[in-house]
Amino acid sequence: MDTPATAGDPRFFARTGPHPVAVLAAACGADAPAGDRLLRGVAPLQSAGPEEISFLDNRRYLPALVATRAGAVIVHPDQAAKVPATALALVTKEPYLGWARVAALFHPPAPLRAGIHPHALVEPGAEIDPTAEIGPFAVVGEGARIGARCRIGAGAVIGAGVTMGPDCRVGAHASVSHAMLGARVYLYPGVRIGQEGFGFAITDRGFVTVPQLGRVIVEDDVEVGANSTIDRGSAQDTVIGAGSRLDNLVQIGHNVRLGRCCVIVSQAGISGSTVLEDFVMVGGQGGLTGHLHIGRKARIGAQAGVMADVAAGTEVVGSPAMPVRDFFRQVAVIRRLVAERRAQASGGRLSAGDQATGDRGAERTDSD
Repeated sequence: MDTPATAGDPRFFARTGPHPVAVLAAACGADAPAGDRLLRGVAPLQSAGPEEISFLDNRRYLPALVATRAGAVIVHPDQAAKVPATALALVTKEPYLGWARVAALFHPPAPLRAGIHPHALVEPGAEIDPTAEIGPFAVVGEGARIGARCRIGAGAVIGAGVTMGPDCRVGAHASVSHAMLGARVYLYPGVRIGQEGFGFAITDRGFVTVPQLGRVIVEDDVEVGANSTIDRGSAQDTVIGAGSRLDNLVQIGHNVRLGRCCVIVSQAGISGSTVLEDFVMVGGQGGLTGHLHIGRKARIGAQAGVMADVAAGTEVVGSPAMPVRDFFRQVAVIRRLVAERRAQASGGRLSAGDQATGDRGAERTDSD
């Protein structure tokens, strides 16, 4: 297989440069080092060469920093002294943010191709800004409004009446209906927005579907990962707050309201009418039942099962979910009981391994 040595395979990613190191320093908020070195790309510490820039944001990769051949490295002030003499240190308190900006400088988004592809279908009454790009086999429904510089991918479906602010991006085969999107909303391939929510009345003969008459409101600067789904509201709106990030394969039920800058990680599911305040984080495969209230800056651990309201600033784990301190206290008690039962069965004292297991659980509890 033909594998490039550096990030940004030119078959898939546009590239600019080379860029002077002073320009890269300005992009990542670092002081410009002496010299006029030109750098041609970005690469991981392990594979970067003298004409490439890399970064360190995790101490576990310090050995790779010491051995790197990169021409420049973006680092935190605490790690600046460990940058090899052959590399220039671009020192910033936020190395990962600096890396994001430098990588975007070398690899900006592909330019728009304004216009409507001849194989796209645009229904009468749709309004498409002349700067927008409508890809092949895309469908834009009657009365939809597509804002300036939007990009609609191949095979995507924008339903009747949908409105979309400027600079939105809709990936291939995504579908949007019954929705209003703000500015700079990114929907990745396969996203489904605006379909009917999971609502039905139960009778002795089966189920009767309840009409879902709400909308989906997606505020500015939201990103929704591939194959995620956001149901429209039943009688009120489903709302995704400004700046929120949804990973791939996330399910948002009807009437859910996310505040600003929430983060929902892959395979998490939020049931209907649950409210998340600003800056809530939900870990992978987390599950939230319906009609809950999750307070500002709460953190839901991976695979947690949340069945009750969570107070602001609280971190919960486990199923049923509970505060982290309580969870690890219970784990320590269970480990101790198992170890004692094992010792009784063998007629002796706790083994060294069982003793260590109980001690580790107690230490984790004490350190919370």
